[in-house]
This record gives sequence, structure tokens and C-alpha cells, in this order.
Amino acid sequence: MAESRKASRYIVPVAVAGVAAATIGLVPALAASGDPDLPEITAQQLIEKIAASDTQTLSGTFRISTDLGLPLEGLTSGLGGLAGGMGGGGSASADPSERLTQLISGSHTLRVAADGPERQKLTLLDGSDEYSLIHNGNDVWAYDSKSKEVFHEKAPAGADAPGAHDGPKGQELPGTPKQLADEVLKAAGDTTSITVDGTAKVAGRDAYQLVIKPKQSGSTVESVKIAVDAANGTPLKFTLASVEGGKPVVDAGFTKIDFSKPAASDFTFKAPEGAKVTEGGAEKAAGEKSDPFGGQLPKGLEDAFGGFGPGAASDKGGVNVIGEGWTTIAKIDTGAPAPKTDEAPKEFQGLLDSFGDKVTGAFGSGTLFKTKIVNALLTDDGRVYVGAVTKDALVDAANAGK
Repeated sequence: MAESRKASRYIVPVAVAGVAAATIGLVPALAASGDPDLPEITAQQLIEKIAASDTQTLSGTFRISTDLGLPLEGLTSGLGGLAGGMGGGGSASADPSERLTQLISGSHTLRVAADGPERQKLTLLDGSDEYSLIHNGNDVWAYDSKSKEVFHEKAPAGADAPGAHDGPKGQELPGTPKQLADEVLKAAGDTTSITVDGTAKVAGRDAYQLVIKPKQSGSTVESVKIAVDAANGTPLKFTLASVEGGKPVVDAGFTKIDFSKPAASDFTFKAPEGAKVTEGGAEKAAGEKSDPFGGQLPKGLEDAFGGFGPGAASDKGGVNVIGEGWTTIAKIDTGAPAPKTDEAPKEFQGLLDSFGDKVTGAFGSGTLFKTKIVNALLTDDGRVYVGAVTKDALVDAANAGK
């Protein structure tokens, strides 16, 4: 256990502030000609259409692909081993906090269904195996067809479960275009260009293409593109591109969608005979808000689109927010020198070396941990500078903060 506590010190905090800052230009941005041929619409009108959208029922299939540009396969396996050493070995394999972390890398196909805030279902497809997460009234069920294990938990009073239309962010369906679009569009400022750039067919639906780009230099975000259903304003596809190019950082979109009311039977669940059933933690039933995703995938996506803010605080020193908009940087003073890589447990040594670069400046020296969208500079004296900004922007901030 002591070794596990020591290992946990080497998990570098990665968070980003202010990336969701957005504005709608006053100059009309008309939809370009394309297929399908839709009426012209301004960015202002399209934003209003999204805001007015109140889709309560749907079913369909969507694909989510994530490429953060770091060795997540090694990271997740390393952290999985660490979690086991910290006492996580008793959790059922059907526990959503474990299973849904796999969505943070690679490509995945999911089936979804929703009938208002009381009933939602998500099924992760993996070859012939399926993993289902079901919310029906007061119950949340999860079932892993491969292990034949079941996880059950009572939804706390007043809390919506995964997929709820207006539920807490950590409890919505992970990575749906609607959730991701809301994160980007929830704030306003003068740091962003928003235009309508043509039309598209997504999941057989006519859609407008809303394009969001930073006006500021120094951001790692090249653009955010949201395909919006022309009829009802529901986001159908979300694409986040990095200035590094290559594959999108996040590409999540429906391949099939039906807005009619799903059958009630879609949300019923009975544990198969002989299945092992694990009941959720009593501490959550006692009042702690249920987070079936364990703070993993939604937290990562939330951080990438502005879920980190001035109200957050680290264990020591708190958080200072530097700058604004897309180039916001969070400065965290850990209050202790950074641990040396060669002192790290063996699970982390290779990982830290694989995506950490030594950097120097007027601030001294430190290690830059990089992804395609979020970068973090950990100085040797224990300060952390993190944001969706370039290496040079982090070094400049560290130099200024010396």
C-alpha cells in the first residue's frame, strides 16, 4: 500500500481553463453551397437553434474516436495495475468507473437510447461482446456479457443517471455530440470566430456545419466543428482538430439516429441466471453524487472544453488562472519539489520518459508533458502550468511567474 501511495505522486495533473470561451460574430456567416441544399442561416441563428433544441427521445448508433497523441494504452494499463494495488481489485468488471475508461483512446461503437431524464441506455460494442449501462428510474444497472458480471446501484435522490438530458456533466452519455457541443458553447467572449461552413449529411439527416476557431495565437486547438440537425437543432457530430494536424483529437458522431420514442422494454434489465451481481458503494447512497464514469472519460473531455476553472483548488497553494479564452493557463503550486523520474515506481518510469521532455528557461528547468491538445509543464521546484496551449506559451508563463 505504501508503494501505491508513492506511485500516485507521479500522476501529473492535466486540466485546462477557459477553452470554451466563444463568441458569435455580428457579421452574418452564411452557409456555403453544398449537399444537401438548405436555406441560408447565420451563425447566430444556428446557435439559437441549438439552444432551443429539446430532444428528449432518441435511439441510434454513434462512433467515437479519440487520439490525444500520447501512449494511453500504456498509461491505462499502468494505472490499472496501480489501482489494483490500491485496493481496486475487489471491484466488479462491470463497474462503469472501470469499463468506460477505455473510451479515452481508440475508436469505439456505441448504441444509445434515451426517453427523457428517467430512462437511458448505452451499449459499448466490442466484437461479439457487449457492455451495457442502463438507467431506469431509481436503478442503474451495468452488464458485461463477456464476464457475465452485473453491477447495480441505486440512483441518489434528486440525481439524474447517465444520459439524463439535464443531469450533471459527469453523468451524461460520454462523448455524445450534444454533450461536447454544450461544453464548447456554454460561455461567450471575444476570443473566438464562429461561422457556418456548408452543409452535410450525417446519419441520413440534413445538417449545417458550425465551425468554431480561436482568434488567439498560441492555442493547440485548430478548430471545433459541430454538425447540427437542420430540422431540430440536435448536434449530430462533433470534431475537435489540433494545430498539429493528423487525426482529430475527438471525432464523435451518430451513424444512425431515430428521434422517435424507444420501447419501454429497451430500459428493462434482469440479471441473467448465475450472473455475479455487485452492489454499488454505500457511501454514494448516503449522499455522495453518483459518477458512473469514475471521473475518467467525462473529466478528460470536460477539462479539454473548459471544465476547469478559478474555483478549483489543489491540495496546496490553490490555482491561479493566467490569460483568457483559448490561451488560458492554470498555474498550480504543489508546494513541494517535483519527484525525480528515476525515483518513480517502475510502472511509471518508462511512461514518464515516453511523453515528457526536459525544458529550461528563466524559470529554471522542468518537464513538459504533451498531448495533441493539452500540455502541462511541471517545474523542478513543484509548479505546474497547464492549458490547451503550445510549449512556448507554457514556458513564457513559467518565465513570467518566476
